[in-house]
Amino acid sequence: MTDKTAGQTAAPVPSDHIMGVYARAPLAFERGEGSRLYTADGEAYLDCMAGIAVTALGHGHPKLVQAVKDQAEKLWHTSNVFRIPNQEKLAELLTRHTFADVCFFTNSGAEAIECAIKTARKHHWANGQPERIDIIGFDGSFHGRTIAAIFAANNPSYVEGFGPPPPGFIGAKFGDIEGLKALMGPTTAAILLEPVQGEGGARSWTEAQLKEIRQLCDETGVLLIYDEIQCGLGRTGKLFAYEWADGAANPDIMAVAKALGGGFPVGACLATAEAAKGMTPGSHGSTYGGNPLAMAVGLASVEELVKPELLAHVREVAGYFSQQLSGLKDRFPEVVLDIRGKGLLIGVKLATPNREFMQHARDEKLLIAGGGDNCVRLLPPLTLSLEEAREAIAKLERACETARAKAKAAAA
Repeated sequence: MTDKTAGQTAAPVPSDHIMGVYARAPLAFERGEGSRLYTADGEAYLDCMAGIAVTALGHGHPKLVQAVKDQAEKLWHTSNVFRIPNQEKLAELLTRHTFADVCFFTNSGAEAIECAIKTARKHHWANGQPERIDIIGFDGSFHGRTIAAIFAANNPSYVEGFGPPPPGFIGAKFGDIEGLKALMGPTTAAILLEPVQGEGGARSWTEAQLKEIRQLCDETGVLLIYDEIQCGLGRTGKLFAYEWADGAANPDIMAVAKALGGGFPVGACLATAEAAKGMTPGSHGSTYGGNPLAMAVGLASVEELVKPELLAHVREVAGYFSQQLSGLKDRFPEVVLDIRGKGLLIGVKLATPNREFMQHARDEKLLIAGGGDNCVRLLPPLTLSLEEAREAIAKLERACETARAKAKAAAA
């Protein structure tokens, strides 16, 4: 093999050597602190994306940084051939605070979804019903980028070009309970949904709807899978979004990730013992999943995220955002059409193109995320202060003014 770099001065890898699957913004950040990101030349941006709901404790959180340092000096990886003490501690912590009895640790949310689907199908196989393989998902969902995950969500833009749909995935309409009932039958294994959709435009299922779906699953022996990869771990003001239904809509299986590692790649599939009865030795596995380094960071992250004072702070800041964004909607009806979401998973449906609005926000040194149905999402760190929330609203107001002026100029 020829070394094309021989005799050359080392240089950054040019972008044309990276597979072109991202429409990247023309920004690069050198460091982060709390709710701020900084470019190499020192420009500060208020981060209301948090790496798409990942850096829930902000950038450079001292407890997470110390956890990485301490563990990196001791042991990174052993594989799941051996016991991993912090894996056991994190599993105990997660099960103590949720419906679940057992956990399987992964490297990503998509892998957690894969495990959830396999767990549901294997449950029915263990019960002598191998024909029950169908997973019913909903329009507007996003469950990750694996083959199973994209077809479980059935978003046309994500499945195009990836071959025929694999068997066992059925699409339902968001919010249509009667339509869901009509799709269920003797081959239904599980219903898969996000209590609050992220990518799909921050649409929320009501507590009443979740309770009705839970009852439907109980009556038919179908398992209920929640994807709380984005809406979980404090994002809605409770540790998990399903808790808003006061115990009447608990899942059988749940996928989590994103905030679980605060920026370090780690996910988990949580399940009741009954739902996971088919997951016996050899039925699933992961080389990296649950490794000592990931578990040290995950444990440090969850120990912070379960604190009642943090969840109370999320509810307070979310209430402020809800009030102020409703005001912006009233003042800029030609720009803002609707405010959606729950807690600090906030969707703003726009009348103007969302990617243009994201640029207007970046011009104000504010980072926000895109979303389906022409929405933008605010997904700030859960530690965002009220003062920083006020700053974000001021920046959004100026972005709205720019968008309105541009729309008026285009119409003239």
